[in-house]
Amino acid sequence: MSGFFVSFEGIDGAGKSTHIERLAQALREQGHAVTLTREPGGTPLAESLRALVLAERMDALTEALLVFAARRDHLQNVIEPALARGDAVLCDRYTDASYAYQGGGRGLDLGVLGALEQWVQAMPGVAGLRQPDLTLWFDLPPELAAQRLAGARAPDKFEAEPVAFFRRVAEGYARRASQDAARFARLDAAQSREVVWEQLLRAVRSKGWLT
Repeated sequence: MSGFFVSFEGIDGAGKSTHIERLAQALREQGHAVTLTREPGGTPLAESLRALVLAERMDALTEALLVFAARRDHLQNVIEPALARGDAVLCDRYTDASYAYQGGGRGLDLGVLGALEQWVQAMPGVAGLRQPDLTLWFDLPPELAAQRLAGARAPDKFEAEPVAFFRRVAEGYARRASQDAARFARLDAAQSREVVWEQLLRAVRSKGWLT
């Protein structure tokens, strides 16, 4: 089987984590080797950078630089080798999150993010930039996401942001999806877990990865 790359995107509380595990299991049951990973993170170095990004106060550019540094290490040491082996790579967030959180949420110049994307995601043997083959966007109203997160756990730096921040993040995702509609599958994450799962299955089956 040839490898493929699926990213899971959405604001905190949208339900990505539940469904990424379920899709991994469904793919394994149909014979796929699965690499399940996340961003920022996925390697020892990238996890160290993740801890800084989630805990320390910094300006938007510093935050973006750390996230893209983690992404480069992740690409070189996890994503590219897994795709070369023929794995299904399922990643909890990727570059769209940088456009949504640092671009939309923090207001960082999108041109800066575009330059970082060009530098970091150019990989040997890859035509253009390494992008997901499919992005599953869990679209959820920020007010509902805040209700779901309330009291769930001690919030990290991002989860503690006000609803207005997440409105800008959601707008950032919508803008990014409109620019690459063929890659994005929008899932109505306000629906029940099973309804969202059926939406997800339709998107994955349309690619021929699940029967």
